[in-house]
Formats: sequence, structure tokens, C-alpha cells
Amino acid sequence: MKRYLLAGLLLFVTSAGFSQFYKSLLPSPAFTRALDSVVLDFRLDYRNIQGNPVDTLAGSGTYESLVKLPGAAECRILRMHSPEDTTACWQAIIYTGEDYKEAVRAYENTVRLVKKSQIRWIDRSVVKFTGELVPVRENLRFTTSVLRLKLDDPRYENFRAEIEILATGLDTWEVQLNLSKKPEHAK
Repeated sequence: MKRYLLAGLLLFVTSAGFSQFYKSLLPSPAFTRALDSVVLDFRLDYRNIQGNPVDTLAGSGTYESLVKLPGAAECRILRMHSPEDTTACWQAIIYTGEDYKEAVRAYENTVRLVKKSQIRWIDRSVVKFTGELVPVRENLRFTTSVLRLKLDDPRYENFRAEIEILATGLDTWEVQLNLSKKPEHAK
């Protein structure tokens, strides 16, 4: 009897541990909801999630994003204001700091979370980002992984998630998530 009780207890503890481990590999519901909101608002040029101006330069402006990605230090909308270019980009700063290993971890984790997020589409179907993690090489000052949505909606043709790790100074690193539309020839 004790043997069965011990086996049952061991099975319970092991399965609870695996479920916690599995949950840690999936994006949180808040992460998925935020990503879902941003992706869906892209078709409206991010107008519904655009907040107050943060910075304006000749031909461009930076605005606060009303949608915040959990864990991000800052979320903003970058908007071009010229007759030739009126594109907008939603950007989350995921990590800023001097710890290279922590920056690499944030970069890889962001790629994984974006790929595992299930976006609830307009027709209530589920779509996902696809693409591969581009491994970071220490001798490069930046690395970018590009993920794309597989959709038949022409508004989302060439829409992409770019996750970047880049050196912003001699010993400082930044990890960004950018959601925007870029022509195929633009890398």
C-alpha cells in the first residue's frame, strides 16, 4: 500500500513539475493578448493603439504605444511623415543593458515566445508566426531573426516580426521586437 502511495505521490510531483516546465516554454496569456492586439491593429496603421507623441523629428515621429508587451522596458510606434513614406512600425524594447549573456537570452526567448503565440485572427481562426532563430555570433554587433505570418490578407503581405539584438555602445546591448511591413527586397 505504501509503495502505491509513494508511486502516486512521485507521479503527481513529476507531472506537476513537467507542467510547470512546459508552461514556462509558452507565452503568457498577457503576452499573447498584447501581441494579438498589435498585429490586428496593424491593418489600421496602429492608430487605435497610438498614444501621445514622445519625440518628433523632421519627417518622423515616435509615439507611446497604448499596448504594452509584458516584460518590455518600452513600447512605441515609429511613424514616418513624408509624402514618399508613411509607414509605421510598432517596437518593443525587450532588454537594454551591459550583460551580453542576458541580452542573448532575451533575444532567443523573444523569438521563441513570438513563434509560440497564437494570434486570434479577424475570422476567429488562429495564425502563427513562422521562421527560424538566427543564432547570435559574438563577433557580430547585431543579429536579426525574421518571422512572418502566413495569411491570405493582402494588407499583411510582407508583414513581419523582426527580433534584433544589437550593440548600442561599446559594452551595451539592446533587444528589440519590431512589427512592420517591409517589401521583400528590403532586408
